[in-house]
Amino acid sequence: MRLLSHHFSSKDLLSMIICSSKADPLSAWYNFKCHYRTQQTEQDRKRRQADEEQKENKEQGPSIGSPARIQKLIASQSNPLLAKEIFDLASREPDFRHSYATFHTLILKLGRSHQFSLMQSVLSSLKSQDYSIPPSLFSHVIHIYGDAGLPDKALKTFYTILEFNIKPLPKHLNLILEILVTHRNFLRPAFDLFRSAHKYGVLANTKSYNILMRAFCLNDDLSIAYSLFNQMFKRDISPNVESYRILMQGLCRKSQVNTAVDLLEDMLNKGFLPDALSYSTLLNSLCRKNKFKEAYKLLCRMKVKGCNPDIVHYNTVILGFCREGRAVDACKILEDMPSNGCLPNLVSYRTLVGGLSDQGMYDEAKNYMVEMMSKGFSPHFSVVHVVVKGFCNVGKIEEACGVVGDILSHGEALHIDTWEAIVSRILEWDDAEKVGNILEEVIRAELKPDTRIVEVGARLGEYLMNRIKSKSRKG
Repeated sequence: MRLLSHHFSSKDLLSMIICSSKADPLSAWYNFKCHYRTQQTEQDRKRRQADEEQKENKEQGPSIGSPARIQKLIASQSNPLLAKEIFDLASREPDFRHSYATFHTLILKLGRSHQFSLMQSVLSSLKSQDYSIPPSLFSHVIHIYGDAGLPDKALKTFYTILEFNIKPLPKHLNLILEILVTHRNFLRPAFDLFRSAHKYGVLANTKSYNILMRAFCLNDDLSIAYSLFNQMFKRDISPNVESYRILMQGLCRKSQVNTAVDLLEDMLNKGFLPDALSYSTLLNSLCRKNKFKEAYKLLCRMKVKGCNPDIVHYNTVILGFCREGRAVDACKILEDMPSNGCLPNLVSYRTLVGGLSDQGMYDEAKNYMVEMMSKGFSPHFSVVHVVVKGFCNVGKIEEACGVVGDILSHGEALHIDTWEAIVSRILEWDDAEKVGNILEEVIRAELKPDTRIVEVGARLGEYLMNRIKSKSRKG
């Protein structure tokens, strides 16, 4: 009776029993129990089915999918606007909450497609969430604005970070500074941010100073750059090799090469080892100021100070000497290179041959050209032309033909201007028959099927054939 009373009131139960008992009390009671058990079994089955469905729904999440599934779906979209629609649709689903990864993915996708207003909208909505936001998100946003050429937006991102109750990092400061200084009109805002950053708990570091020093040097504000350099020592911020190099380059750009050399000495005294680019800057500047003795001394001193001169340093000095008409001194430098552990390269030889030719030293130029070819280097056709034309201009036609023979034997092609220069001189020369015979032998011996002779080469061949026919008739 206690079981039955759970579903029926005492009054109803009593009425049912009384009515049924008038006919057959035992049969009535039996039928009633069977009906009740059938009804109870059906109710239990429906209840279990409902519980299972509810449990399954909890495991699978809302019908739109799990946060991880939505994040993957958004990431796979090539259309950023469609990705935003998916985001909004999921946001309207009851009891659905986007993951941080979804916000991160959508923000970058919108930003990289230049949907900046939508990106800012999603970024603002992220502010109301209780996620732990990594600093890398804002680094990406700053990069996006920088790549898009929007320095003002990059600058505002600094203050956006503060709105999230996050302290910007020196990395954020430096990223913004690098973007701002590439725009001349934003050099002053960059300097203002640099000076005020400490108010927000962001301390400038060596890289911060280097960014601004370089910018002011390029803007011809050398005094401000120097002031920043000195300020580093006052604030116990150690400059690095790049700091010194930036200032050296600025001084050399303003033709203050002596001050730059003094800065190198200060750098060495403080225990810094100048890098290769620092020396290249000074060597190039010294050569341009015709301070060749100082340049060569610095070149020799490099090895002692722990920086072995490389091919760039040697070629810088060789070029400097050749530009100033001192090719003989350039020859000495090239000859000293192997003993100092650095072999001349193609640029070394081409520069030297050109410098010697400019000074009318064609025999020496030819010798170095032969040497470079023996080492597997190919002389540029312009260098060959200068030597050949130079010999022709001073009446040394046989020597010019000798250069042509060397070039052809090396499998190189002559430029049309070089053929014109030598053929015209042969035709004008009094002893044309002698030179013609020499050149004929060169062509016979050295001209290979794959040797390219353009336009004037045909004229040369025609000339030589006429010479041969003329000699045959005389015979």
